[in-house]
Amino acid sequence: MKHWITAGVLALALGAGHAEAKTFKWAYQGDVQSLDPQGLQETFTLGFLGNVYEALTHYDTNLKLEPALATSWENTDPTHWKFHLRKGVTFHNGDKFTADDVIFTWKRSLTPGSDVKGVGGEMTDIKKIDDYTILVTTPSPNPILPRELPFFYIMDKKWAEANNTTEATSPKDANSSTTYASTHENGTGPFVVTSRQPDVKTTFKRYDGYWNKDIPTNVDEVVFTPISEDATRTAALISGNLDLVFPVPVQDWPRLESAQGVKPLHGPDARTVFLGMDQFRDQLLYSSVKGKNPLKNKDVRAAMAHAIDLKAIDQKVMRGAANPTGELVGPQINGYDKAEGAPYKYDPKMAKDLLKKAGYPDGFELGMDCPNNRYVNDELICRAVASYLAKIGIKIQLNAQPKAKYFAKVGPQAGNDTSFYLLGWTPTTMDVHNTLLNIVHSFDKKTNAGQFNYGHYSNEKIDALITKIGVETDQKKRQDLIDQATKLLKDDYGYLPVHQQPLSWGIKSDVKAPQRPDDVLDFRYVVMP
Repeated sequence: MKHWITAGVLALALGAGHAEAKTFKWAYQGDVQSLDPQGLQETFTLGFLGNVYEALTHYDTNLKLEPALATSWENTDPTHWKFHLRKGVTFHNGDKFTADDVIFTWKRSLTPGSDVKGVGGEMTDIKKIDDYTILVTTPSPNPILPRELPFFYIMDKKWAEANNTTEATSPKDANSSTTYASTHENGTGPFVVTSRQPDVKTTFKRYDGYWNKDIPTNVDEVVFTPISEDATRTAALISGNLDLVFPVPVQDWPRLESAQGVKPLHGPDARTVFLGMDQFRDQLLYSSVKGKNPLKNKDVRAAMAHAIDLKAIDQKVMRGAANPTGELVGPQINGYDKAEGAPYKYDPKMAKDLLKKAGYPDGFELGMDCPNNRYVNDELICRAVASYLAKIGIKIQLNAQPKAKYFAKVGPQAGNDTSFYLLGWTPTTMDVHNTLLNIVHSFDKKTNAGQFNYGHYSNEKIDALITKIGVETDQKKRQDLIDQATKLLKDDYGYLPVHQQPLSWGIKSDVKAPQRPDDVLDFRYVVMP
């Protein structure tokens, strides 16, 4: 059954007819779980929706910040930013974009079901100066606020109110109901979603009323198909049924290199994949150990870190294409600390000794949650981790499942129903503070810090440093604070970093689609032959 989700009359929204309509067909390993731009802070979902919604700022193909719905901005004093909004912009249903929409979007981002509270919480007030000027107040000096906003998509206040969708809902919440915004869209972006069949197909058309007439794309229609099976996805590209697919398993690169008319696209990804642990419950939900939580013991965490051979995982699972790491951000991220970048040393004897010292000479059983359609070779990574931990006596009970079920289980809406999990993170600001605030900071429901700290790791010294990093404008002093926090985290074995995964796409040789370092596909730059 088709689910028509455009807002208003399609004649307004769809591009005028062209002599030769160009259709771009692509596939990913899973579908977006919602069209609500505040429903899920996940790179694929945000990238997907960035073709229909827009924010005040935008990243180009090299992640250079550029104007979008704001034409310019200035930091008028340490805690205030003035944004000048773009005039003449309309939403897909014809409504005019104004300051009221920005203020509504901000307020909506702080509602209980929102998954972007962390970004919304970077602002304590937005004052409307006139229809096209706003003054944003931040809780403390924030020298990089514009870089916080490229995925903070602006919604139409009138449309949301008319369709009773003024509060966000997240697919992470298994008890949330479907809302109009989760099945319909009304953005200002260059493409309109014309039909959607969840987990089957989504189609887009060019928006004829789009304000930017200079985007490079010549595409008139886009057809997206989620294909979970790696081999099927790759085969569909080689057969000519698709123009682009991702991710491509690294083991399939030679297959694409030898096939006619297609090629692999790969490069360094800004995302770091890591392992998190429940460090807040007094007893783990999924473990043979009763009455206490072994993961609160630093020696146990250290044993796990030194038991996993990250270089072997890179060679055997990732075909040497990943970058094994010892910290939660990669070299592309502002604030990266090269001194702490080396992975934890692989030393199974040390690991066994540490486990014995902690009081677990025979190890224990431990449940592990893992997505199987989110990151490159994610389930294979989890299986490899499980095999290494088994060698020191930690027997993993692996629960690998599609990302929709995975996030609904391990996320905060489910009370972080996990003991040990695999996660990936790309800081949307391309700055380390984003990772520290969202992943490392102690979970704080009031301020939304630590929103993605699913294991509730907590270190007061690091929290204090994160606060200072967020307001320090002297770059030398700021980097020193970052280095201190990075070292404290690594010495505490708060997380177990795995690697920066590779970007891994497959594309027809005559199709142009720039590969952004954050693994986002932006239709604005797709050019068909």
